[in-house]
Amino acid sequence: MTRSDTDLTDQLLDAHVKHELSALKGAKLKRFVEGEVDELLALTDRVTLNRLSSPERVMGVIRRIVVEMELDPGIPELAAEMATEVLNAPVQARTELGQILSREQATAFLEQALELRQQRERVIREIMAHPVYQELVSNVVYHGLVNYLYEDNLLTRSVPGVGSVMKFGKKMANKAVPGLDETFERRIKSWLSDSLPGLIARSEQFLNRALSDEELRDSVTAAWVAVEDQTIGDLREGLGDLQLQEFVVLGFEFWLSFRKTEYFEGCAEAVVNHLFAKYGDQPLATLLGDVGVTREVILAEVEAYVLPIMDVLREEGYVEALIRRRLEPFYRSAAARRLLSSDTA
Repeated sequence: MTRSDTDLTDQLLDAHVKHELSALKGAKLKRFVEGEVDELLALTDRVTLNRLSSPERVMGVIRRIVVEMELDPGIPELAAEMATEVLNAPVQARTELGQILSREQATAFLEQALELRQQRERVIREIMAHPVYQELVSNVVYHGLVNYLYEDNLLTRSVPGVGSVMKFGKKMANKAVPGLDETFERRIKSWLSDSLPGLIARSEQFLNRALSDEELRDSVTAAWVAVEDQTIGDLREGLGDLQLQEFVVLGFEFWLSFRKTEYFEGCAEAVVNHLFAKYGDQPLATLLGDVGVTREVILAEVEAYVLPIMDVLREEGYVEALIRRRLEPFYRSAAARRLLSSDTA
């Protein structure tokens, strides 16, 4: 290639770069993006989801990005700082709960929860069967029975001095027959042990009757009326910055372990498989329409983010450097040299 050919190559490259740069700013860039969006949307009318991807590919992305990617320890710290800023934001002190969740919405949630009657009864049954609750019932009944026998029964309340006499008699009996008190206690507890299943069953029946839909509806509605006019700042009173940060850290640690469980992967696979079963053989336009992605939505985000970012990249020289990296190999290629040589000849 002669000197004149090299000069011509450089001039053509510079002119081409200048042409591309002028097309990637202002109204020209906007028209270009709009045209490309229209072209891509036209493709979605005939290209299916299965042609672009597969359940295996999507699960691969989830495993690499969500499950296996190591997260920097700075993430929970940053999240805790952000949560603290949210907690202390001025909006907390001027926003009432009712402005976020209306009474109608709260009622709708409640009515839906009341439909879960079987789950409610199962929770009550499991609570009743818990050893801690059974121990609580046993202790309450035992101490109530002992107090009634020695202090609160009708006889001791009606006849002055009887209570003192009974207590005195108890002490004397324990002196005369050592261990009588322990025997009495052991027999009461033995009776409680035998009677406990029946007590628990009656407690469960009582709660199922007491926690009727109407009672729950009235109780929750009353509770809501009491708090709906309070600000978010009032409701979170007592939750300090340190406690909030600790909750955030605990949540982050839970996520690190939860994402690696078979349960999480099973849930993810169920969602992905259903998505492809429903939309895999349909045009992408169907999926985009069902999730609300329209031309207007795409262009609004392009104008809000893509165009301003392109302005910054162009100002920093990145766009010009990118164009040159793409075009220069061609202008320095043998094919370009032959074309330029034949043209100048």
